[in-house]
Amino acid sequence: MQKVPTFSKGGVHPDDKKVFSRSQSIERLPMPSELIVALSQHLGAPAKALKAKGDTVLKGEKIGESAGFISADVHSPVNGVVKEIRRITLANSVQCDAFVIIPDAEQPDQKSEMLDWKGQSSADLLAKIKDFGIVGMGGATFPAHVKFTVPRDKKVEAFVVNGVECEPYLTADYRIMLEKGEEALEGAMICAKITGAQRIIVGIEMNKPDCIAHLKDIVKQKGYPIEIMGLKIKYPQGDEKQLLKATINREIPSGKLPLDVGAVVANIGTCNAVYEAIVLGKSLYERVISVTGECIAKPKNILAPVGTKASDLLAFCGGFSSEPEKLVSGGPMMGFAFFDMETPITKGSSGLLALPPQKKVRTTACLNCGRCVAACPIGLMPAKLYRLITNGHYEEAMQTSLMDCKECGCCSYVCPAHLPLVHTMKTGKKLGRKKK
Repeated sequence: MQKVPTFSKGGVHPDDKKVFSRSQSIERLPMPSELIVALSQHLGAPAKALKAKGDTVLKGEKIGESAGFISADVHSPVNGVVKEIRRITLANSVQCDAFVIIPDAEQPDQKSEMLDWKGQSSADLLAKIKDFGIVGMGGATFPAHVKFTVPRDKKVEAFVVNGVECEPYLTADYRIMLEKGEEALEGAMICAKITGAQRIIVGIEMNKPDCIAHLKDIVKQKGYPIEIMGLKIKYPQGDEKQLLKATINREIPSGKLPLDVGAVVANIGTCNAVYEAIVLGKSLYERVISVTGECIAKPKNILAPVGTKASDLLAFCGGFSSEPEKLVSGGPMMGFAFFDMETPITKGSSGLLALPPQKKVRTTACLNCGRCVAACPIGLMPAKLYRLITNGHYEEAMQTSLMDCKECGCCSYVCPAHLPLVHTMKTGKKLGRKKK
């Protein structure tokens, strides 16, 4: 019997909780009465506003221009009018300016011709990806045009597509693979051409057998040189370090990038966005988001404009079936708890969770049991880092590979003392950088 591929160090197996929304096909959200489109919905510098209060905007029009090497353009999701530019706080605590847009009553459909990408150069395709504001859709929101720019001294042997979606509750990528599989795989072919990859692999965990079978059928039908690889169910396999170990058996050294081991990784949703940009001429102004959890009346996977408020998404799902203890943007392991129902979604918003009250636990002193060490997929010593940070030894923590921590939450998940390990790691990083 062939062994199912996975990464080697650590990892955990949380209940996937995907039953709430996995059977829900993607539904388009009715147009909200107001959108709040942030200028910082990507990693790096916020975009520079190109519109002012009172200006009209068109669907797909660039309204924010990238303001640095690591930055991305922002586009209007609707035809409408800029009501104001407001300072907001996103779910991840980032503060930035945002356009408050009032959509027009009529939103004409955008008709576009299918464009042939095969005759275009890699440089032209890369420029279009930048112009259409494509970023990583898995949550990290790294500008795609930066990630796909391969230095002359580097060579890409493998383009690896992340179809893992290992976070509990989330099923947006799952539905994209089932409903937009052809488009996503063609997007992967475009990405492989841009990066010059010799091999294309799509990694999918074995709890999605229908996705694996569906994409294999498409590959066979289209004759694509793409390998669909089933992976063992283990969190955090969606992280690029763990995914590369599972798929091509290569480890990224500390402080290095996938390019340093001859690979580029992109989320399946990113590949679909690349297809829509290159073939349909569509900028990234909407995305699929899972609105789910025990407290949601009718969990759904929703195609919503970027800038949609949490309140509008929840209303479309029938509101709460019971009072939630916590609202989370993203997944429960790496997402961000928030409270303001006016909080808008961004390009990286993969989920909106409403979670029930949890059993109250008491934090105790570290038991020195070593479970956090065994669970860490990077091979760090979370308990030691916790002690260093809580005692103010930030520089020593930085020297003990603190910056390699992916904040995946595995250590907190297994800790019997219920220590706030991930929160402490995040704090230690901020204070450690200030000390430099």
